[in-house]
Amino acid sequence: MTTDDARQPGSPLTTLLETSPHLPCGTPRHSLSGSAETSALHAGWRFDNSYARLPDAFHSRVNPTPVAEPRLVLLNRPLAESLGLDPAALTGPEAAAWFTGNKIPHGAEPIAQAYAGHQYGNLTRLGDGRAILLGEHCTPGGRHFDIQLKGSGPTIYSRRGDGRAALGPMLREYLISEAMHALNIPTTRSLAVAGTGEPVFREEPLPGAVLTRIAASHLRVGTFEYFAARGDIGNLRLLADYTLRRHCPERVESENPALGLLEEVIERQAALLAQWMRVGFVHGVMNTDNMALSGETIDYGPCAFIDAYDPAAVFSSIDHHGRYAFGRQPGIASWNLARFAETLLPILHAEPATAIAQANEALETFSGRFQHHWLAALRAKLGLLTVESEDASLAADLLRWMHEAGADYTSTFRNLRPHGAPGTEASADPGFATWQQRWAARLARQPQPWTEVQRIMITHNPAVIPRNHQVETALVAATIAEDLGPFERLLAALARPYEAADQPDGLLNPPPKGTPVCRTFCGT
Repeated sequence: MTTDDARQPGSPLTTLLETSPHLPCGTPRHSLSGSAETSALHAGWRFDNSYARLPDAFHSRVNPTPVAEPRLVLLNRPLAESLGLDPAALTGPEAAAWFTGNKIPHGAEPIAQAYAGHQYGNLTRLGDGRAILLGEHCTPGGRHFDIQLKGSGPTIYSRRGDGRAALGPMLREYLISEAMHALNIPTTRSLAVAGTGEPVFREEPLPGAVLTRIAASHLRVGTFEYFAARGDIGNLRLLADYTLRRHCPERVESENPALGLLEEVIERQAALLAQWMRVGFVHGVMNTDNMALSGETIDYGPCAFIDAYDPAAVFSSIDHHGRYAFGRQPGIASWNLARFAETLLPILHAEPATAIAQANEALETFSGRFQHHWLAALRAKLGLLTVESEDASLAADLLRWMHEAGADYTSTFRNLRPHGAPGTEASADPGFATWQQRWAARLARQPQPWTEVQRIMITHNPAVIPRNHQVETALVAATIAEDLGPFERLLAALARPYEAADQPDGLLNPPPKGTPVCRTFCGT
């Protein structure tokens, strides 16, 4: 059957989608009783659950494992309000029970999703081993968001794991994902962190917690790899159609929808990677199961932000060979996209040679797309509001100097001033002084005044990022001393990363010379 055949009326794909009970947002699919239903509806939950209506091969139905002492640690009130939820109804004991999985919100249909993934280059069958998707919440504006509990207990995909999460890594994901959102970078977000009252055993006993993660979806490259590895072409077609309908419905009726999906994902990842690089973000574990097809950043395990500019920077405790180093991220994204394209070959075209040619043609655009977005980001960071052919080399020379000088990535860009600007003295570093003069000459050739240049630079060069040493300090205080104060102060600062005024001085500066580089961990 060709790709076009799959869209004909009466085909298995079309029939399934047309006959699945797709209820209006907020229509209950099963009911609770008494006060539980009333309070859940009062909170504003409006579940749809289209993924749960896909065939059983896509997921396993499972409820979260109850915990001993549910306790709300953090609630993201602005996010709750943007989702159409009532923050006041999300702060009591029953809300803590929802956020740990002890109670299921009205209308939810808990499932664990099946997927595979290339982990450090090796294909592995995975699935939600410690996460359970409650369903898709529909906002008053009609947008759908996955509501997932991370650390909510074992599933059939746990592979002998305990299915739990420690408080520190969940607070870390909350902090970094909210920082990324404030930096205007597509990302999953965190609605709440709840304590479980139970220890999690890693190298040592740690306080347990559950994170409520919000995502456009949890569809990944690895989701496609799961069905491709099984040779399940029927469900692969169904998955492609579902992904298109959820994330790029305008492509559903295109001449070759599978090719349209590939092109769309390539573009979104090229744009996302450029934004990571813009702020110095190192994802740390770019396995294919951590590449979201929505174009959002997902999974904040061994991630960090660079201090001194270094393309080889690695923070993950297990990335011994630098596979996911800062400067290698665009190349890894390209590699992951090639794996995605391989899964689509059976549905790209009936002729394998043609399918391969179409996939390769699409993949070859990634480098150009990334370079386009990356150069646009660099121009904005340098205040270049017109286009000149030498802009790429001007930016590359600055990065080269930063690497050689060990200069801080964030503060160097934030504090850039052209030679001759009011209050600016010539740099004592000859290499930087020469570059500064070139940059000043380039700025002089564009018509925009310095005030406009500054405005653009300020909105693209953050003053505050979640520096690794500051994050670790806040997490230690929260988990060891049970003091959320440092964490909440850091979170408040990261909510306005482009504002330097009134920020604590310590947050604007790189770590002191000699500060040890903190390793990061995946949390499992």
